[in-house]
Amino acid sequence: MQLVFKQRFFSWFDSYDIYDGEGRTVYTVEGRLAWGHRLEIYGPAGDHLGTVKEELLTLLPRFALYAGGVCLGCIRKEFTLFRPRFTLDCNDWQVEGDFLQWEYRVADGAGRTVMQASKQLFRWTDTYVLEVARAQDALLCLMIVLAIDAAKCSAGNG
Repeated sequence: MQLVFKQRFFSWFDSYDIYDGEGRTVYTVEGRLAWGHRLEIYGPAGDHLGTVKEELLTLLPRFALYAGGVCLGCIRKEFTLFRPRFTLDCNDWQVEGDFLQWEYRVADGAGRTVMQASKQLFRWTDTYVLEVARAQDALLCLMIVLAIDAAKCSAGNG
């Protein structure tokens, strides 16, 4: 399943539209006023599906991922010198990124690819293309990319 993730050009808080491979809106994401990043995810009918919430008072960016009011887990940025590294504590998934923070891969415990995410360059706003192996993982994969993008902003890299 392919998702195209585009940040809205004129938005006070982070806001995104997420489309499927055929250009239909699958999710919308609205930033909310909060200490740190708080991103609310909605389905095409306006139903609330999940939240990505930055946890404060941590040395490096850390985000809790919620779906249906239940915390699925957290993703946090690790201290590294060259290649960005994020630790994800749900589903036994691992996140790997490239040196410039434009390409990401999420793999399961057996090393199978769950998602590939790549940032599209030379766009007015942040745009990512996500290739998700299983449709039922799309929401969690979207949350991971939102958290990584917000972590880059928190660290002054975005």
